[in-house]
Amino acid sequence: MNLQKIVVIGAGTMGSGIAQWFTQQMCFVELVDSSPEQLSKALASIHSSWDKLVEKEKLTSCQVNQMKKLLEVKSLDKVSRTSDLVIEAIIENLDIKKELFKNLDEFFAPHTIIASNTSSFPISMMAEAVSHERKSRFVGLHFFNPATIMKLVEVIKGKETDEKLCFDLYQWFDSKDKKPALCKDSPGFIVNRVARNFYGEPLRIVEDESEGKMKEVDRILREVGGFKMGPFELMDLIGIDVNYSVTCSVWNAYNEEPRFAPHALQKKMVEERRFGRKTKRGFYKYD
Repeated sequence: MNLQKIVVIGAGTMGSGIAQWFTQQMCFVELVDSSPEQLSKALASIHSSWDKLVEKEKLTSCQVNQMKKLLEVKSLDKVSRTSDLVIEAIIENLDIKKELFKNLDEFFAPHTIIASNTSSFPISMMAEAVSHERKSRFVGLHFFNPATIMKLVEVIKGKETDEKLCFDLYQWFDSKDKKPALCKDSPGFIVNRVARNFYGEPLRIVEDESEGKMKEVDRILREVGGFKMGPFELMDLIGIDVNYSVTCSVWNAYNEEPRFAPHALQKKMVEERRFGRKTKRGFYKYD
């Protein structure tokens, strides 16, 4: 497999991180978003990240100058129709995703791989939106935040995804120092199914919005459990809105099994638009 031209749709935290990582592999990357303001913000953030890596002597100025030339921000109608891979990283809304995939299928060349970065929706369900010919080249590629640092990539085979395609993607990511995992198309795949308890049980332990209790749970899981971040710290980093959406999706997919149930505190914080670090308020304050 030779991935050279990549399109990433969605310039939020995950999309911009995925775009940055692929560019650092010296791929030509086109980053797409419906908001020109979000595109400008994402590009500035990526450039700033690279400049800091030069200051830390982890990249050379020559490398960064080359990467800045390889990354472009565009509207969807302006990207290359012959791209090797298109990755969707938009809102976790099944209907919106399926409408996008229908349009992508019609827009891109037959050889283009279409992938979703979904953290919970079944790949086979989303593949219903594309043509029979495209289904074999429709796959799940679930990255983890921050995509430039976290090595795991879940490669998810849908019911009609070509098995060799999944294996080739596995090998390609492995050659780029990622740690790919081949997953079956089940709700939450591997990590988000296991992680529901990492978030859900601490929420049930603290019961209410007590910063002292949250800090204690985070401290114990860091110092005793060996985790780099506690569950409340991690939810603030990921985004409480994103975490809540994934929790609801997995819970519904498992017929509202109690162990996957979302917590009332998560819902309350989403309703109050306290999403974590990105809004400066979450389980903790970030001034």
